[in-house]
Amino acid sequence: MSEITWSDFEAVELRVGTIVEVEDFPEARRPAYKLKIDFGGELGIKKSSAQITQLYQREELVGKQIIAVTNFPPKQIGPIRSEVLVTGFYGEDGAVTLAVPDKPTANGNRLA
Repeated sequence: MSEITWSDFEAVELRVGTIVEVEDFPEARRPAYKLKIDFGGELGIKKSSAQITQLYQREELVGKQIIAVTNFPPKQIGPIRSEVLVTGFYGEDGAVTLAVPDKPTANGNRLA
């Protein structure tokens, strides 16, 4: 594991957002969803894709708060331009468990 500095960490903007729309992403190389996530007034709604189909159904994701990196440059993933990186944890089987706040918080709040 490589070491980073405190200023490296401070440069990463991890913010809370609420998933407002979920679509299947059949064009993806690995099973994934297309997401629209509301980060509140300053950032608004951003698009992303996430390989979380093993543990989550579309219906249960709408309204769920997640933690995402919001200051990466946009990245083209097939037909979608991903604007944020949704975070999660890999299980031993490769399935991704979303990183989420344990209590509701305002969209756009930054990780302390």
